[in-house]
Amino acid sequence: MTKPSKPKAKTKTVAKAKPKTTRAGFVAILGAPNAGKSTLLNRLIGEKISITSPKAQTTRMRVLGVLTEGDTQVGFIDTPGIFAATKRLDQAMVRAAWNSLEDADAIVLLMDVGARSDDKTGDIIGELRRRKKTVVLALNKVDKINPAKLLPLAAQLNDTGIVDDVFMISALNGDGVDDLKKHLKEKMPESPWFFDADQLSDLPAQILAAEITREQIYRQLQQELPYGATVVPESWETKKDGSAVIRQSIVVARANHRPMVLGKGGARIKSIGQAARLEIEKLQGHKVHLFLDVKVDVTWQDRPAFNQMFGLEFGGD
Repeated sequence: MTKPSKPKAKTKTVAKAKPKTTRAGFVAILGAPNAGKSTLLNRLIGEKISITSPKAQTTRMRVLGVLTEGDTQVGFIDTPGIFAATKRLDQAMVRAAWNSLEDADAIVLLMDVGARSDDKTGDIIGELRRRKKTVVLALNKVDKINPAKLLPLAAQLNDTGIVDDVFMISALNGDGVDDLKKHLKEKMPESPWFFDADQLSDLPAQILAAEITREQIYRQLQQELPYGATVVPESWETKKDGSAVIRQSIVVARANHRPMVLGKGGARIKSIGQAARLEIEKLQGHKVHLFLDVKVDVTWQDRPAFNQMFGLEFGGD
């Protein structure tokens, strides 16, 4: 595997004057799989930082989005969904979610009010109580539920003793998100900023680009392709004209998954590449040439080296 270069993630071009007195901190966004955490992060930042798809556990690593407004800078941490994990990869993802709380100045517990079962959220609340953490509760997707059911649900969750404040939002259409953002900014302590005023994320550009390609795999194949697929950055070369030549490998866990990704006559991988390229160009602000290949590795989910690339740590040997 070619060691990728480290291009910087895209930043906004308009410089922001830094106030004399500043506030800064971190907010961890916690919740069950498919609660809408990545959608909320993107809405708060106003840019696409974290990938989304209907597939559960789309987010595999801690993703940081940086919001700088006025005198305040907030690092929003999108975490993998918390669930009862059995596989090593899943356990690493859940561990990353809980570890994100250690540096957080505030925690948002996001709950999908339309979910059939709140068992996963109940387990999360139990663990938060054990850790003696308090949260800002955000009830998400309120546009998809009878309003009469919301107040009793909010009261029930408030009785858990871990809820400081409650917001009713729709991360998808933005309802209530500005109020939540204002509240979280006010909770940040006085501090120097941790990032440049125009920085949007701390993730390297090649990792963001790989995640965008993985998003397209999930969106285009949906239930056809099982969970065991990832995208690995191979190389990134910046040309004299400012364009980038990016090479990535799509790694699948079984040989019969490879033709699913390729499609008949290579049509599917071409479609994935085209859609991903457009998204990467939008993020980077320059032309991109994207080259994809597909590799089979039956053990990738159990190999720490693969997942350390994405900031995950495996426990044990």
